[in-house]
Amino acid sequence: MSILLQAGAAGADFGGILMIVALFVIFYFFMIRPQQKRQKEIRKFRESLDKGSKIVTAGGIYGTIKEVKETYFIVEIAPNTSIRVDKGSVYPSAEDANQAGQENGK
Repeated sequence: MSILLQAGAAGADFGGILMIVALFVIFYFFMIRPQQKRQKEIRKFRESLDKGSKIVTAGGIYGTIKEVKETYFIVEIAPNTSIRVDKGSVYPSAEDANQAGQENGK
């Protein structure tokens, strides 16, 4: 009788481990992998920025890049008004995102 109980407990342990592995696989494909793809696209976008590109900062400031430095941009936000912005806080402007979406749809 005790042999049957031990065999049943071993089967339950295997099922629990299988469920945990399945959860990790689900999290990977639905959360981690899409996030990595988005980060790769943003990094690729930041590397492609050049003088004259329209951007939006993480703080919501819209502007046009006037100079590109190694770790930051000089961004003109109004005539004769420029600010220095870290490259990590720059995103495409809504206008550029719409244009890119239209180009990809063609």
